[in-house]
Amino acid sequence: MKLIAIINVISWSGFWAFGFLALSADGFTEAQIVTSALLAAAGLFTGLIAYLSLAQSAEQSGYAKESNQISAVDRNRAQQQGSI
Repeated sequence: MKLIAIINVISWSGFWAFGFLALSADGFTEAQIVTSALLAAAGLFTGLIAYLSLAQSAEQSGYAKESNQISAVDRNRAQQQGSI
């Protein structure tokens, strides 16, 4: 989990750094802007996956409170009754 947390921090840092470069590109070539945008997108997707993985493992280990999701049976019954 520590490795995933480190990956999470590095990914989000890359997203913000390269995203800023892509958006504030003044005097950069088009290839540099595209590269910055692609690296920012990679940081975004990697950061999201790592964050969701950390959240899921925290719920499973009992460190974080479980989310309030209703069961499939209760959800289907509520949908049939029209309350959702």
